[in-house]
Amino acid sequence: MAQDRNKARQSQVIDDNLKRVYQDMLEQKVPDRFLDLLSQLKGQQDDENHGDSK
Repeated sequence: MAQDRNKARQSQVIDDNLKRVYQDMLEQKVPDRFLDLLSQLKGQQDDENHGDSK
């Protein structure tokens, strides 16, 4: 039974740590470089869409 409690406690510690790391990632700001790349891709896509309608 002590082993079962240890395993349960280890699982809980792992779960708590994973949740904390995940939450930290969600709260991080998207890097400017990535936003710039997304903007460039959107611009290219807009250009292609406008070119098709002419």
